[in-house]
Amino acid sequence: MPKEVKSRATKVDTKSGKAKKDPNAPKRPLSAYMYFSQENRNTVKDDNPDASFGDLGKLLGAKWKDMSDEQKKSYIQKAEVDKNRYEREKASYDARA
Repeated sequence: MPKEVKSRATKVDTKSGKAKKDPNAPKRPLSAYMYFSQENRNTVKDDNPDASFGDLGKLLGAKWKDMSDEQKKSYIQKAEVDKNRYEREKASYDARA
């Protein structure tokens, strides 16, 4: 006997598909890797002019992975400062809402 197939009905707004973001909401904090990536993307791109966007990401990821914790320290500190900024802004944003 074949099993009965049931379809799942989901309630999704057909126009947008998701809820709209509040433009006044604070921006999310960047990770340590993202700070590293922003600082080093141009130098990696200059060293590898034929690399695609995906290849640049892979090269940056490999470079990040090879770095010691001591070398990553400045990026980690920047990420912590940004995280604290986000938490402060988020708390004041939530208090207003």
